[in-house]
Amino acid sequence: MAIIDAVLWYWPLDTTGGSINFIMLINWTIMILYNYFNAMFVGPGYVPIGWKPENSQDCMYLQYCKICQSYKAPRSHHCRKCNRCVMKMDHHCPWINNCCGFQNHASFTLFLLLAPLGCIHAAFIFVMTVYTQLYNRVSFGWSSVKIDMSAVRRDPRPIIPFGLPAFAASLFALGLALGTTLAVGMLFVIQMKIIIRNKTSIESWIEEKAKDRIQYYHTEEVFIFPYDLGSKWENFKQVFTWSGNPEGDGLEWPLREGCHQYSLTIEQLKQKADKRVRSVRYQAIEDYNGAFCPVTKGIRTFCTTPCTEEPRIILRKRDHILATRGLKLVSLYMITSNF
Repeated sequence: MAIIDAVLWYWPLDTTGGSINFIMLINWTIMILYNYFNAMFVGPGYVPIGWKPENSQDCMYLQYCKICQSYKAPRSHHCRKCNRCVMKMDHHCPWINNCCGFQNHASFTLFLLLAPLGCIHAAFIFVMTVYTQLYNRVSFGWSSVKIDMSAVRRDPRPIIPFGLPAFAASLFALGLALGTTLAVGMLFVIQMKIIIRNKTSIESWIEEKAKDRIQYYHTEEVFIFPYDLGSKWENFKQVFTWSGNPEGDGLEWPLREGCHQYSLTIEQLKQKADKRVRSVRYQAIEDYNGAFCPVTKGIRTFCTTPCTEEPRIILRKRDHILATRGLKLVSLYMITSNF
């Protein structure tokens, strides 16, 4: 819509400023789409099926994925939707229908940067188009087809008038542009915060749980995140490179001094063990079909169902489950265990 407004009503193409404006709009569009499709189709990179560390003794530090039939490499996690173990997994993004991870983190972040910048430019075009056209109608009459910028055209012949449909479409597009700028811009800020710390969203959560675990058990151990290289610039270069390809192979990583490749995976194993210790065994008293809105189970069950996109577990009467509760969460997560 911004391109249409720029061509027809604001800043004519036969002027220098109009030509530059049009080229910038096209350039924004190309760069946004390039990084969007790059993040979508290049993908995050997956741990090879059947992968295991070269030193077999290192397997004790890693979790094993039964679905992928391989050990989970450091910083990798299994994505239920992609059905693969993803290298340096940050999150699964429904907008690209793929995970954001090792290979496409830079493209995804550039998309989050370029989309708001392009929308800001488009919003400027929409505002100026509506302003000049309304000014023209007030100054020269609502029945006139003369436009504000026609005086600077070399060809003053009439063009398509700016009518009510164009006015409504421009306002609607302006709202979308401003909304996208705020929403996607906030996501960009979040991504940059974790990039300059050389973390992912999942790793930030693991680090927080590590601190909670140490505080809860009053242990003297100190958890140091192993992949923060101590310099924001060095962390930044792990994702953004001149070649466009991320540093490393997605299986081994540069480390902070005093840490080793499995510092984080060892902490994950400790948290898994702690989770099993704190789990409580329950028995299902009714059948449950996994519905997101269990209205047949009573108003209290319906109102207290966790609002998450995670799949619900189908239960049969007398099934046994192991239930765990996070330190700061209200939701109840269940791991089925039929006996």
